[in-house]
Amino acid sequence: MLAVNSLNTFYGKAQILFNLTLAVQAGEIVALIGRNGAGKTTTFKSIMNLVPAESGKISFKHQSIYHLPSYKICKQGLGYAPEDRRIFTKLTVMENLEAGKQPPRRDFKPWTPEQLFELFPNLAEKRHQDGGTLSGGEQQMLTIARTLMGNPEMIILDEPFEGLAPMIVKQLARTIRKLKDQGVSVFLSEQNLNVARLICDRAYIIHRGSIRHESPIDTLSSDQYEKYCSV
Repeated sequence: MLAVNSLNTFYGKAQILFNLTLAVQAGEIVALIGRNGAGKTTTFKSIMNLVPAESGKISFKHQSIYHLPSYKICKQGLGYAPEDRRIFTKLTVMENLEAGKQPPRRDFKPWTPEQLFELFPNLAEKRHQDGGTLSGGEQQMLTIARTLMGNPEMIILDEPFEGLAPMIVKQLARTIRKLKDQGVSVFLSEQNLNVARLICDRAYIIHRGSIRHESPIDTLSSDQYEKYCSV
């Protein structure tokens, strides 16, 4: 569904990604694992053309999205929930969801607020509260829910569990698994191997802007993880 080949990205004269290649198949949950500064966020922003790549190829559903405007990439069916969430703090939960709404996608059942409230019961109780009054976990849920209002076939989640309490991590992990059951493929970044094992099918390890390992999550050993991800 998503294919990235030989991607090179720079910030000014500093190269961040080096011939990065990876793929996500339809129906998968795939983790991009790496420590801070490894290139996870830059990978996602390059895919979404928020940080344009210098060279390489990016395709989604066998169509090139390389250097397409970000809004057109979203219209193709690729959603993005950024690490810093970017919710509208002065708008209510319902208003945030409406802000993310896109027309129904062909052959893809559109999400409704009520369906999302079933997926995220915490938000249902606070649908009329301003986004800025929500807890960190609830704001993360709102970010994902707002992205789903665009009816994506795949969603990219940048560090969705960062800073969340263990109980909220487990709750959100179960919800992300439900997205797969409802036909949404997921590509997420994570630093914690144990968290990735809760939900993912496969994993890539990124280190200093390059992919160093790829395997099914259940065969990814702690030694392989420690080699590139230990602090």
